[in-house]
Amino acid sequence: MSRRFLLEQVDDVAVVQVYADGFGALSLREKLLAWHLYLAAIAGRDIYYDQRYAYNLELRSALEGILTHAAGVPAPVVDEVRRYTKLFWINSGPHNGITARKQLLRLTVEQWTAAVLAAAAGGAPLRLRAGESAAAFAARLAPVLFDPDVDPVLTQKTPGGGRDILEASANNLYVDVSMRDLQGFVERHALNSRLVKSAGGLVEEVWRIGGRYDHEIRRIVRHLEDALPYAPAPTAEALGALIRFYTTGEEADRLAYDIAWVKDDASTVDTVNGFVEVYLDPRGAKGAWEGLVSYVNHQKTRRIDIIAANAQWFEDHTPWDARFRKPSVTGVSARAIDVVIETGDSGPLTPVGINLPNDQAVRERYGSKSVLLANVNEAYERSTHEGLRTEFSWEEAEADRTRKWGVLARDLSTELHEVIGHGSGRMAEGVTASPSELLREHYSALEETRSDLVALYFLPDPVLVEMGVVPADAQPSVVRTEYEQYTRAALVQLRRVREGEQLEEDHMRNRQLIVNWLLRHTAAIEIRRRDDKTYYTMVDTVAFRAGVGRLLAEVQRIKSEGDHAAARDLIEGYGVSFDPALRDEVVARVDALRLPSYSAFVMPRLAPVTGADGAIVDVEVSYPCDLESQMLEYAAMARA
Repeated sequence: MSRRFLLEQVDDVAVVQVYADGFGALSLREKLLAWHLYLAAIAGRDIYYDQRYAYNLELRSALEGILTHAAGVPAPVVDEVRRYTKLFWINSGPHNGITARKQLLRLTVEQWTAAVLAAAAGGAPLRLRAGESAAAFAARLAPVLFDPDVDPVLTQKTPGGGRDILEASANNLYVDVSMRDLQGFVERHALNSRLVKSAGGLVEEVWRIGGRYDHEIRRIVRHLEDALPYAPAPTAEALGALIRFYTTGEEADRLAYDIAWVKDDASTVDTVNGFVEVYLDPRGAKGAWEGLVSYVNHQKTRRIDIIAANAQWFEDHTPWDARFRKPSVTGVSARAIDVVIETGDSGPLTPVGINLPNDQAVRERYGSKSVLLANVNEAYERSTHEGLRTEFSWEEAEADRTRKWGVLARDLSTELHEVIGHGSGRMAEGVTASPSELLREHYSALEETRSDLVALYFLPDPVLVEMGVVPADAQPSVVRTEYEQYTRAALVQLRRVREGEQLEEDHMRNRQLIVNWLLRHTAAIEIRRRDDKTYYTMVDTVAFRAGVGRLLAEVQRIKSEGDHAAARDLIEGYGVSFDPALRDEVVARVDALRLPSYSAFVMPRLAPVTGADGAIVDVEVSYPCDLESQMLEYAAMARA
């Protein structure tokens, strides 16, 4: 029986099942560790919903309540609520997870109100405020669902018109705070707090036990404590440090956790749990919560492990100024992993590779851990529509190369991006502040640009053949394929941004920046037209790599020196704005073929098997193949 990877398409989103084939081969002790970490990942899910948008949890209770208490609600209304709720789950709120723009419910206010009232009458657990009626609840949420001018964009890093980036962003990381208010204010908990402006000044609502998200964090900690007896010593040390950080919220304990987590580089089962990536914050300071649990895929680890073992060679041969190279690379580890769950900022929209921790000082002194999400990459590839390979390729030979070499080229680039890209370079002598502090709203886009450039630069290097990473006869084809598909991606990604004239998401900005810069400064790429269709065509691999090296040297200088003005000019000059007419053409082409704009993933499901005495004797993995059932199960587990 063939497996189902592509489960459905909701509007322009492909919903894909992820499989974890190696889970059954883990020892019982490893399975039990994964089970408790799995529960911890579910326990924190609501934190991310609340961080993204202040109305998210109330909205979700209403939408899920209608779906689960639909008696008396007309079928067409239920169908539209189901469509919208699936998008809501996929994007962790009403704002698109890629474009940051709000999506509207296609009902009337009257239909919405009647559905909420019917759900309430049926006993749906709505998040009503004290003394609030179901009718008042529905009316209070209606502007969010129906008015396009209410909180239209989740995160705006270049709002234009002189507007403040915090005031223009709808996320829930700041309340009534502007960038002007932050002048002279010193944050003690920059990564793990919400900033609120009160009559007495700015207040940090710290995310810790006894602070904001106390209920959710206590549940996370309980599951982490349950995991400790099954964890090997290095993992137990890291989990203990994480528990201390969740308890105190103090920077010193966060630092201790980062160091302990990096040092745990040999355990089979691992987790990422906490406030990690800063993409959600327009100023790049606040960490969005995420939970991820994985085990090592030993079969696919060999190549990425070789790259990590040779990190010093790559560092020594980077094309930037020697002042910005690490003289001694330490603590770099890399593995291919299979995930068993990703929640919060890492799911259902999931990365394909990870390099952590983000703290530059920890990276330089203790190293970093890089992972390739092998089963996510497989699920994505197995569900990819053939039209994405053919519609934007200039000739059939280009599409054929993608079919033959595309997976290897993309995986190898991801590994170089995560292991060498994020893990390389150092700050200039005398610069003590972190690059995120200095580059602020432009840090994330610049760092993704830098890491992509590192991968693109080293991909053609003969050393990869010498290391046994890629066969000598395949390398030219792999390089050409990756350069071609990277160039196409800058065009094809416009299908995701169906309104407006600028990109907000940092990875989209970095891809457009690189391709636009190469278009302007090299002869590596040509823009071609045929049959009223536009093609971005890579024509010269040598010129492409040379241009990448020049741009990379400047990007590393900007990061190492913390040159905010240069970062702003580079990103806003090449990575933000696009031609809306070109976008409209791309959208028309993908819609004609019903191609998805992006993919969301349904995770494996873990369940304990108990013996006669109630003890867990096994943990089984199954595959829901259904987004709705998984999301409703997660919500029920959070309420239990």
